[in-house]
Amino acid sequence: MALKQTVGALVLMLAIGLAPAAAQTGGITEPSTALQLNAHQRAQIYEAVGKSKLRTPPPPDIPVTVGAQIPPVTELYALPESVTAEVPSAKFYRYTVAQNRVIIVDPTNLKVVDVIRP
Repeated sequence: MALKQTVGALVLMLAIGLAPAAAQTGGITEPSTALQLNAHQRAQIYEAVGKSKLRTPPPPDIPVTVGAQIPPVTELYALPESVTAEVPSAKFYRYTVAQNRVIIVDPTNLKVVDVIRP
């Protein structure tokens, strides 16, 4: 009987201890869906940011392929409001410009999710 009570108490303590950890992750905003841009939206993004000067240029060896991970020192920028108004999921993504391409990045894992060419 004492063993059952001890096990029950341990299970209860673990459950109580995990609740705050789960609550802490609830505030993290992550992309909930994959970024789906149509040709017009891609052109709109490129026109808005493709030729702009960045405050901090990305590293010269930054990968420009979907699925690649970019260096953590890369400064990322919010997508234009005109795009995020039309595609609400785009507000979770960031971009940089390298090699005449707009690189769309998931900021939670620094992976390239899209590359927009001229």
